[in-house]
Amino acid sequence: MALRKKAADDEKPPRITPGKAKNAVAVAKILGAAVIPVVTPYLTKTAGTVRDRWDLMKARRLGIGIDELPTYSGRGGGLHARLAGAAAALTELRNKPGATAGDASWADATETKVRQLTAAVRASERMPGPRHRAAHKAVAAELDQIEEGVLHRLGV
Repeated sequence: MALRKKAADDEKPPRITPGKAKNAVAVAKILGAAVIPVVTPYLTKTAGTVRDRWDLMKARRLGIGIDELPTYSGRGGGLHARLAGAAAALTELRNKPGATAGDASWADATETKVRQLTAAVRASERMPGPRHRAAHKAVAAELDQIEEGVLHRLGV
């Protein structure tokens, strides 16, 4: 009996009652009409700034310019950006002063491999998750070797 009485004494009235909820809605209607027109431009500007910084960070992470970001979007965007960079490096290797015939022939053979890897990345975008991840890992491993070879032949 004493426990029941003590349990009844410990019960607190609910924090939100129908009356309090009705008052809160009324206050929100009044304040919302006054605050929303003032705050909306600031929120819009902030959202735009956040989006710009997000895009800049993503472009920097991919190693491309922000204007090229739409080109390298999607699942294989990072690999496409790396492959484009490797293709540009191969062209630079072929056209550098003092390039040997061996460098040019290696660049030609490697450029064919880069084209094949680009096609593999495009094809992997339509594969199920585990298969496309495995394909991307394989392409990334091949691309690491290509980039290492380019750097070695450029003398870096």
